[in-house]
Amino acid sequence: KGPVVKGFGRGSKMLGIPTANLDASSLPNLLGLASGIYAGWAGVGGSSEVHLMVMSVGWNPYFNNDTKSIEPWLLHEFPQDFYGEELRLVVNCYLRPEANFTTLEALVDRIHEDAAVTKGALLKHNGLNAHKKHPFLTPA
Repeated sequence: KGPVVKGFGRGSKMLGIPTANLDASSLPNLLGLASGIYAGWAGVGGSSEVHLMVMSVGWNPYFNNDTKSIEPWLLHEFPQDFYGEELRLVVNCYLRPEANFTTLEALVDRIHEDAAVTKGALLKHNGLNAHKKHPFLTPA
């Protein structure tokens, strides 16, 4: 868990995919994950609601990042930004390795495909769906 921070400014504006970025240096457990795309559950701030999330951990090769980043996309429409709010994540499964793309459109299409896979896996698999109730996701 950690506070939501401003990222590179690409998620909402360039990709149409609003991510809730985390400071990678303050999350050694997540930073230690292999680069790739993960699926799981997320809780935000004082809310007891839990949302599906698909998360990129890595270098974002399309953008040639110099640092490893942690960028969860919560699959929920929020009425406003929530910078500074605590974001709690339970990572359930590894979807695929990080990949480079030849076009921005191909990248966006793949991110949406990752979201569809996440919904299918976490909502239909009882063992993964049960993690939605993990106590870690409950606000302190």
